[in-house]
Amino acid sequence: MRYPANLAGIVDLFDALSDEEKRENLIAYADGAPRCAPQPGEVFDLEDVRKDEECTDTVGVFLQIDAGRRAHFRISLGPHVQTLTKAMTAILCQGLDGAAPEEVMDVPQDFVPKIVGGQLVRVRSQTVYYILTRMKSVCKVWLNRERAGATANGG
Repeated sequence: MRYPANLAGIVDLFDALSDEEKRENLIAYADGAPRCAPQPGEVFDLEDVRKDEECTDTVGVFLQIDAGRRAHFRISLGPHVQTLTKAMTAILCQGLDGAAPEEVMDVPQDFVPKIVGGQLVRVRSQTVYYILTRMKSVCKVWLNRERAGATANGG
């Protein structure tokens, strides 16, 4: 499976790093997570804000689809979200930016251990996949709405 180009670049970068370098880069990405938050005046095609049992705080996933059917995500994180979730948020916002909704849906989870390292995947298994699962979920809802609209319009 090929990843969207932006994500493939991030995966390749992390895959070449030692575990210590992975941790340092994850912390740097986590520090950048606030830049993924919705900005004033932005309009979204879909907003999904909720607190799930597997997450320590409320997470909002905001999806905008541009005229070329490319997905752009914003993610809002509550103050208690863990560092690893913050890092995955920044990685996925950057890595999936500009991908088609179908591409987001098709992204396999096998890249996650290459980024966070095997030990962190085992220790924080739900955390590392949470944001990707939420992003796929909003894409699925958007695609279902798109299909329903095409059917209603005789398409």
